Amino acid sequence: MENEPGKTLSQTISDRLAEEIVLRRFQPGERLDEQTIATRFGVSRSPVRDALRQLASTRLIEHLPRRGFSVATMAPADLDGLFEASGELEALCAKLCALRAAPSERKRIEFVHQQAGRAAAEGDAKAYAALNEEFHALIYAGARNKTLQDLALSLRQRLAPFRSQGFFTTENRLQHSHVEHEALVAALLAHDGDAAAAAMHSHAANSAMNVLQHFDASASRTPSSSAAA
Repeated sequence: MENEPGKTLSQTISDRLAEEIVLRRFQPGERLDEQTIATRFGVSRSPVRDALRQLASTRLIEHLPRRGFSVATMAPADLDGLFEASGELEALCAKLCALRAAPSERKRIEFVHQQAGRAAAEGDAKAYAALNEEFHALIYAGARNKTLQDLALSLRQRLAPFRSQGFFTTENRLQHSHVEHEALVAALLAHDGDAAAAAMHSHAANSAMNVLQHFDASASRTPSSSAAA
């Protein structure tokens, strides 16, 4: 198994397993055996163990003493709560970023947004997803509040496996996301904290709805039909 560009082997394995868990190719409660996974990917157990620990931090999987790792049970209501908390934090970060960010930080946000627009126009979901993460991280940093930044990044990390599927579950999600960012960037450049918070709040709600629709659909599939997805 080869690393994805810019990622360690354990991160590549973690991302692959996370996607399969979200798509229900592993079922809630199913045990994740290190050696079986290592054999499947053609690697040693060490990067697999690291990957499973990374996934445990997102709470997609659980680690129980003497029982190893297993897929956690995630109810739609729990996921909805995570998105709600994340959206509120992001909206506050956007408001503070609009009021506090330095000119150089605003220019960087605008540049990343423009790059993302090109990726969306080309239908390059992978490039857009990477730029999207940078876009949001820049806004958290621009809020100039380390506690809020850390909390927002932590929640975003927990939601990353679910959000990665969001761009593929509704038609033109890339374009819709970019249009939502457009309103947010305009507010940030205008130093309008309230408008920035409102734009981020709306964007977060749309993203959550998109992912939750996918999550509900995948949860309703049988194990056999999910594996064929």
